[in-house]
Amino acid sequence: MRRGPKFDTVGGSSTYAVELTKRHSAVSLTRQGADSGHLQVNLSWRMRSSDFDGRPRRGGLLRNPLQAFKPEPVQGHTRGVVTVDLDLACMYELKDGSKGVVQPLGGLLGDINAPPYVKLSGDDRFGGSSGETIYVNLDHKDEIKRLLVFVYIYDGTPAFDRTQAVVSLIPSNGPRIEIGLDERAPEARSCAVVLIENDAKGQLVARREVRYVYGFQSELDRLYGWGLQWARGYKNKADRT
Repeated sequence: MRRGPKFDTVGGSSTYAVELTKRHSAVSLTRQGADSGHLQVNLSWRMRSSDFDGRPRRGGLLRNPLQAFKPEPVQGHTRGVVTVDLDLACMYELKDGSKGVVQPLGGLLGDINAPPYVKLSGDDRFGGSSGETIYVNLDHKDEIKRLLVFVYIYDGTPAFDRTQAVVSLIPSNGPRIEIGLDERAPEARSCAVVLIENDAKGQLVARREVRYVYGFQSELDRLYGWGLQWARGYKNKADRT
């Protein structure tokens, strides 16, 4: 019997997830039965306390000396600590040739029931357990050519190597798919995370990218040949408070 590729898995049976890695970098949503309904693309992240105060933890170190090298993580929404604003976004190209981007900047939140069939839930300034979510209407998958999900640091110090960010694809059916942004790229401002496209066999495939760049959307555009026109964008003051 022919077997498909073996993927790394996360969690137990109730939280089963497929982890895309360098070695196993792609999964067919069609073969997983996950190419219909609404696909959620979620960004969540947290930072480590040692990145800010540099003070060793004292409690329990005598009983477990190695604990000194495992700094306690703190949630990304702690206002007094975090200086990084991660944003989730998506460039889209439909089969009719229309192209664009869904992102917090400019209020380009998209539409779930009309082209581009991609919608951003909103802008979460401080990370946390809920994070930011993009919804993709896969009932219109035949109208979608490709989607590039990416993350960028709008404000604050570039710190992809400290944010412990995870992008999860959560289909209506089938296992959750996770991509960790855990590679060291301390000066990077943007990261192409996953490319979702209809391949030559008519299957909808999600492919891990995790390609860091030192610029913003226009640099990712050139890297993937999207051909959009970009201008400097800013968030509203209300969004930045």
